[in-house]
Amino acid sequence: MEELKNLKILYIDDEDFIRENAVEYLGFYCDNVIEAKDGLEGFEKYKLHIPDIIITDIKMPKLNGLEMIRKIRKDDKKTKIILATAFLETSYLLEAVELGLVKYLLKPLTANKLLPVLKSCIEDMIDNKNIFKFSDNFTFDTYNKTLFKDKEPIVLTKKELLFLELLINNNKRAVKYSELNNYVWKGLMTEDALRTIVKELRKKISKESIKNISGIGYKLNA
Repeated sequence: MEELKNLKILYIDDEDFIRENAVEYLGFYCDNVIEAKDGLEGFEKYKLHIPDIIITDIKMPKLNGLEMIRKIRKDDKKTKIILATAFLETSYLLEAVELGLVKYLLKPLTANKLLPVLKSCIEDMIDNKNIFKFSDNFTFDTYNKTLFKDKEPIVLTKKELLFLELLINNNKRAVKYSELNNYVWKGLMTEDALRTIVKELRKKISKESIKNISGIGYKLNA
């Protein structure tokens, strides 16, 4: 499962022992495993990290798994979400289908259960949803995290890549300044740094590619 290495996986479970074991296990395959102990923290971690795949329990304090997923799905229909729970209930299963989840897995999670589902997620991302098109000339491969002009790769700095990735993952809406601050600069954004990133990306793509939404943030013009 070499393909998992560069993906971000968010694992959410309120049972410490189960969560810690799962995070350790996933860490063998993926360099970017994030954990959360309940749905509320899970939603905050989702907004901060924008994971590629979410694995979540259902019955959790503060905000249960399905309520958290419903909040995510308001703006995000693409992120792969896997339910992992000890309770196989028809009502949960029906709601999970409506929310566009990949799979419903019964605990305890084992390699035989989990790895085929993760493989399915990766294949779907590669085959169907990994190319974002700006124009006839510019595309972005979301799986390999590479910007192309006429099939030639364009070099991006780490922060330029994070900035562009966040806008692409939320291309139906304006991304708030606070989201950019958290995701790209880890809470240390300055106005000069933000203007510089936007200026450099506009040079590499086009002046019209990134639109400033006054008082809110930035949005892609794709």
